[in-house]
Amino acid sequence: MTVSPFDHPILSGLLGDEAAARHFSVDAELAAMLAFESALAGAEAEHGVISKDAAERIVAAIAGFRPEMARLFEATARDGVPVPELVRQLRQITGQPHGAKIHFGATSQDAVDTALVLRLKPLAADLDARLTALDRGLGTLGETFGNNALMGVTRMQPAIPIRVSDRIAAWRGPLQRHRDRLARLSEDLFVVQFGGAAGTLETLGEKAGAVRRSLAEKLGLRDAPQWQSQHDALADFAGWLSLVTGSLGKFGQDVALMTLDGRGIKLTGGGASSAMPHKQNPVKAEMLVTLARFNALQLSGMHQALVHEFERSGAAWTLEWMILPQMAVAAAASLRNAIDLAASIECLGEEPGSGVA
Repeated sequence: MTVSPFDHPILSGLLGDEAAARHFSVDAELAAMLAFESALAGAEAEHGVISKDAAERIVAAIAGFRPEMARLFEATARDGVPVPELVRQLRQITGQPHGAKIHFGATSQDAVDTALVLRLKPLAADLDARLTALDRGLGTLGETFGNNALMGVTRMQPAIPIRVSDRIAAWRGPLQRHRDRLARLSEDLFVVQFGGAAGTLETLGEKAGAVRRSLAEKLGLRDAPQWQSQHDALADFAGWLSLVTGSLGKFGQDVALMTLDGRGIKLTGGGASSAMPHKQNPVKAEMLVTLARFNALQLSGMHQALVHEFERSGAAWTLEWMILPQMAVAAAASLRNAIDLAASIECLGEEPGSGVA
């Protein structure tokens, strides 16, 4: 049993997305945190903070490490975060004296937030590729049916005749803007988090900046000052996810309404009814509307998670963990459904000379 429809054994086929969900699996999260610890050891050795022997031993230990999950479960319930127990286990298998240098100068939030960014980066690339695929699919519809006639509708009433290309333009228009937005916000989003106990990296002294730059480089992230209580870039990303699903929700709403009288559109692969076998329900179109509304609701929670007290907040941080993964999976599922929906459209509008739809 699960409390989330996104990983429900039945409902996830409707609302989930396996490819996106993998970025938020426990295996992906732990792998990203271990990548942080390994890169940190290497960066600190480069600048003489720890010895090269220590770094080599730490990296080797991490490479063969398999955490004891039951202990992580118990410790997280106590500590509010898995990192202290993860580091304890790493130190145990690394052995002394080098084990003491694991996680040197870092804090739990450095590992958790950097691990999140490391997983969001490939996810964002996948979402960007899906936007491109959807734009291409809608473009094909425009090439095929663009000159066909439709009745324009304003405020749910017939307005004036338009072309199919006019309606498709409204579906396609936001897609490139979303890609452009993602490219801009990526500058602030895909950055390392490394601030130490209270954001000052006091343990590393004058070498702090150099270590942070090396750490970022090893992880394929941009260097930036610590942002442990400043999560506006993540809120921006959540806003972007909601904008994407909102635009796709408009596409879905239009398609669902166009199927009402069976004129102006023909779909394949509609959903079946248990009581009315003649029906083909526009399920994918409906799900675009549902996912748009879901993300719009969750966005307010991500804005609530901006309220960090002083140098670190456990409450705001945990709220973010609850919300952002679901928003990301919702956006991925929405794009997948939109691509499938566009491909299922067999006809749009009426051919010139046959009358307005």
